[in-house]
Amino acid sequence: MKIDVNFFHHVCILALYGAAGVLTFVVAERLVYYALVGLRVRRLDAVINRGRAAGEQTFKRRDAITRAVAEYLDALGLTGITRARLEDLSMSQFIHVDAKIVARLWMLDTIVTAAPLLGLLGTILGIMDTFTALSSGGISDPAAVSRGIAAALLATAIGIGVALYGLLGHNLLHRLADDLKDSFKRLILGAEAYRVRSLGDANAKPVAAEAAPAVAA
Repeated sequence: MKIDVNFFHHVCILALYGAAGVLTFVVAERLVYYALVGLRVRRLDAVINRGRAAGEQTFKRRDAITRAVAEYLDALGLTGITRARLEDLSMSQFIHVDAKIVARLWMLDTIVTAAPLLGLLGTILGIMDTFTALSSGGISDPAAVSRGIAAALLATAIGIGVALYGLLGHNLLHRLADDLKDSFKRLILGAEAYRVRSLGDANAKPVAAEAAPAVAA
């Protein structure tokens, strides 16, 4: 059965254009998400770490970071809560927040890795098609051979271009994601002091220490 390598060459190029479209969507969607969450994080930081008065809706947002901070503040108000319990809670919240923040970034990793290989495959198929036509006598003009090879190399150029585009988006989004995760850590670290300030020293419940293990005589 004869395989139409020219068809698969064009499929590779179309797949690269599709990958560029996916990259654009992911980068745009994450930038908008990070901008909105970053705005809410700055408002929380102003309340928790810089003493600004909390508004009615400050801790009622539905984004992952605001919910996590609100849950942590509620846990601080529980009677008898231990430091170990709070550490476990903050760790589970960080894992949840991290998953929300880095959602879909794996697509960038995949495309950055696969795009050059897909472009190289398209080039190989294009060159195979050119040489097949040359060997069958379909092409006798050297200029036509050069044009065929140039068209085949286009797939590699597109693949490298898509990979570079994805790499820039990947680095930018990971930097913004790391900044948001660091901001969440600062909010959790400042939450206990904020609760003491907001309730007053007399009303704030101290965090219970872990009981020391008994030592056999």
